Amino acid sequence: MPASQKKKPLVIVTRKLPDAIETRLMELFETRLNEDDKPMSAAQLVDAAKHADVLVPTVTDRIDARVLSQAGPKLKLIASFGTGVDHIDLDTARQRGITVTNTPGVLTEDTADMAMALVLATARRMGAGERLLRSGKWTGWSPTSMLGARLQGKRLGIIGMGRIGQALARRARGFGLAIHYHNRRRVHADTERELEATYWESLDQMLARMDVVSVNCPHTPATFHLLSARRLKLMKPGAIVINAARGEVIDENAMVRMLRAGELAGAGLDVYEHEPQVNPKLLELESVVLLPHMGSATLEGRIEMGEKVLINIKTFADGHKPPDRVLATMI
Repeated sequence: MPASQKKKPLVIVTRKLPDAIETRLMELFETRLNEDDKPMSAAQLVDAAKHADVLVPTVTDRIDARVLSQAGPKLKLIASFGTGVDHIDLDTARQRGITVTNTPGVLTEDTADMAMALVLATARRMGAGERLLRSGKWTGWSPTSMLGARLQGKRLGIIGMGRIGQALARRARGFGLAIHYHNRRRVHADTERELEATYWESLDQMLARMDVVSVNCPHTPATFHLLSARRLKLMKPGAIVINAARGEVIDENAMVRMLRAGELAGAGLDVYEHEPQVNPKLLELESVVLLPHMGSATLEGRIEMGEKVLINIKTFADGHKPPDRVLATMI
């Protein structure tokens, strides 16, 4: 059959994407969009998997064994809109011959910006200050009001020194923070020298010495509750925790207990263990800055993510290996 008459693959998109990306998807493929942007239920995801040649989920759609076990024989590509892949059962996908792609790299700077913003906002109590002003209860400047912590000369411990961790380190150096990190593997010596970063093989030992700890690793079975109750107890009472990665990496209940008891000075969070539900006890704390998972939320970033999805689908539809394949061994 001539290429011009070749049947277009059916692409089912689970959430609203930027207009330019949706327009291009419709031009290139037979496409079903989610125009009202309501998250699909588990039953709707199963139905999509039964009919699609290509499924385009987001990081909040659980594409687990239950969904994949009911996928139709046509489903050969899951082109996920996002970097993390902990929402997809990669082993089951591989067993069923389904290729999985993601959108790495394009969100690095945006997410690092937000992580640095959370460091600043938490250390300097910006959330509490803004709430005070909006409440109408601010009575003016005072020498002892809204006292936070100076960043210059403090130690930042980065958990996960990948693209985002390194981008955060570059920003943090500009604020006078000393860079420390824990990673599965030590980064290249040139990178360490550039960032003036100190490697800690022992996460426990690093945690005990840091003033700020930032989570920048993916959520995998190995990193679930990596910051456990035991490890959080190792931290200094004046330390703050930053998380712009995945909520499941921290034992949230243990962190809340310590924040309430004054055993941690504060937390800056963009992600939560049970999103979109947020622990109500977190909402009561003045020492935390809470954001609605918006670390990568820039128009430029979302469009670049969509362009990667398009390239992955087009390459796959043309019979080639897509550039952003995810392998089960990667997690």
